[in-house]
Amino acid sequence: MAATGELGVLATARYGKDKVRVFRVVRDPESKVHDVVEYNVTVLVEGAIETSYTQSDNSVIVATDSMKNITNYLAKVSPHVLDPARFALHLAAHLLARYAHLDKAWVTVEQLRWARIGTGAGPASSDAVGHKHAFWRDGADKRFVDVEVTRKSDDGNDGAVARVAGGLKDLLVLKSTGSAFENFVRDEYTTLGEVNDRIFSTSVDLRYTYEEVDLRLPRDEKRLDFGEQNLNENEGGQLYTWEDAKVGALAREITLDVFANDESASVQATLYKMGQRVLAENAGVKTVEYTLPNKHYIAVDMKYIGMDNTTPKKAEVFTPVDAPSGLISATISRR
Repeated sequence: MAATGELGVLATARYGKDKVRVFRVVRDPESKVHDVVEYNVTVLVEGAIETSYTQSDNSVIVATDSMKNITNYLAKVSPHVLDPARFALHLAAHLLARYAHLDKAWVTVEQLRWARIGTGAGPASSDAVGHKHAFWRDGADKRFVDVEVTRKSDDGNDGAVARVAGGLKDLLVLKSTGSAFENFVRDEYTTLGEVNDRIFSTSVDLRYTYEEVDLRLPRDEKRLDFGEQNLNENEGGQLYTWEDAKVGALAREITLDVFANDESASVQATLYKMGQRVLAENAGVKTVEYTLPNKHYIAVDMKYIGMDNTTPKKAEVFTPVDAPSGLISATISRR
């Protein structure tokens, strides 16, 4: 409530901890095989916290340092730590179950890539066997999961609704042919020439969403039990929220396949085909959003030395240009 004489009123308020870096090793004592994950985690909460803003009342604040500690603790004890979506849901559910005055929790988990180093036949062979405890960074792109868990006000104290989105960012791709850009609007402002063969490069950002799902918040003494009541099997082998790791891997494969093989009429046309494929092959996905900045490679004009390096089929030397760049995005929703 605004104090007498104040012109404004607190409309929304949330807070939390950003950039919590977590690296977890899971060791199998029998096989001696290690699994590893590396995450960047963001946690935000909302609830009955307005007095901390309006009345300098810190008694409703769960310290952001405590949120960092909770994240590390769940990374140690959660059976779901190797799966970003399940871990994020477990963390959000724990926060709401542990602190009754909080109504909503957001958790973002960004996963860095680690793959097993091949042994035996060598990394390049299909017969290679993954090393038990040695890994390499096999790409700069990052998978992410965004989770929003909201307490149900009419379901006692343990009902909640979860909204989950997944995706990837910074997937840098390039192909040296198979892309054109022609028949666009031409008027007095147009200086760009039409081209039937060009380099196509972009840094892919992809985000997809699922239908919301019901959750039961943990009710055990330590508010840690996030078990099978929240991880139901899906009918017909379809991939939904709980299988986000599979959805994410498939969406990455689809993105690369369409990018490589589409005879692209424009970034827009290729983007649309990517989105349609992701929806077609992932029944649980509701919407797909791509953002594709067009990274330009400009053919160097070598007329000064009598050489043709600007005709598309003869262009071989290019200057990479960072800015300005085209920026193309779209959201494709299931009918």
